[in-house]
Amino acid sequence: MLPAPAHAVSLLRDARLARSTRPFLARGGSRRVHCPGCRLVTSHCMCLLRPQVATRAGVCLLMHDAEPLKPSNTGWLVADVVADTHAFGWARTEADPALLALLSDPQRQPYVVFPGEFADPARVVHAVEPGARPLFVLLDATWSEARKMFRKSPYLDRFPVLSLEGGEASRYRLRRSRRGGHFCTADVAAQCLDLAGEGVAADALQDWLDVYSERYLLAMHQRPVDEASAAHVRLQTLME
Repeated sequence: MLPAPAHAVSLLRDARLARSTRPFLARGGSRRVHCPGCRLVTSHCMCLLRPQVATRAGVCLLMHDAEPLKPSNTGWLVADVVADTHAFGWARTEADPALLALLSDPQRQPYVVFPGEFADPARVVHAVEPGARPLFVLLDATWSEARKMFRKSPYLDRFPVLSLEGGEASRYRLRRSRRGGHFCTADVAAQCLDLAGEGVAADALQDWLDVYSERYLLAMHQRPVDEASAAHVRLQTLME
């Protein structure tokens, strides 16, 4: 069984592990062997189902310290599906020069995706403007961490804040949030892609999230994969 090719988040995870002084132990994590490509236990690997969609829009994941290491992180799923995905670790005191270069690319229009109630109203937008390629900057973290990141990343202050409104309820089932209306990173990325007219990529990402969540939970409860489930059928039908 071959793992999926490395992408931005898997490379960031490798870099994070390389500088760790002790092993990362996920809360409630399994000691069974996991696939390095999809992070699931090998019996539930889904690498061969992975869709990858070329898009005009890009995604920039600004990830809090431990996020690339968490099995429940869904930024990884965004990078699985959306070919134009970039991932950077967040630090309060400095920004990666490669991140700053990406944000300054004249062919792109960055949007910081965050609830408008926490931003200067003059920066808040609810739609993607035509023209330059949109680059959706997602703060991949817990809610409390994301608010801190939003406040303490001055290099993002010059960009519009894309505030998402409405949409379907989150299909995420792997972590709980105390905040009402919580959406995981993959949910948010799918909504952004839809706004940018990337409907196929948005649907593929939501279906990929559903399949991952289903297999993750089945593995946790030591139940076999159901390849005839609704989530699997939707993904297979979409990619035919």
